[in-house]
Amino acid sequence: MAFTFAAFCYIFALILSAVLIFFAIFHIIAFDELKTDYKNPVDQCRSLNPLVLPEYLIHVLYTILFVFAQQWGTLIMNIPLIAYHVRRYMNRPVMSCPGLYDPTSIMNADELSRAQREGWIKLAFYLISFFYYLYSMIYVLVSN
Repeated sequence: MAFTFAAFCYIFALILSAVLIFFAIFHIIAFDELKTDYKNPVDQCRSLNPLVLPEYLIHVLYTILFVFAQQWGTLIMNIPLIAYHVRRYMNRPVMSCPGLYDPTSIMNADELSRAQREGWIKLAFYLISFFYYLYSMIYVLVSN
């Protein structure tokens, strides 16, 4: 059993994907609170917008590590979500601070349902990724 750079990358990605799972759950809960009028949109966007760039950067960070570890299957699995993140951030509303969510448009029913659906899809992706990284970490540790 050898500890390789690929094993390190999978352990690192496993920990960071757990963080991303918590981010996705927080987004889902926040949009549900908006849908039920439990919180106002300005406060909710103020709490959600600072989490957007860290989420994107964490995902890009461990994907770059997989490039250096030459884990091409894992890289191919992560590229579509990174491409979506880039497209989503490039087409964001014009705001003075970094983030995706504009308080004036987030209460629009279409925008709110799209944001909720995006949160659930990201949660599913991060959960699948978490178990894939766990399996891959064990496989890399045992096979070497």
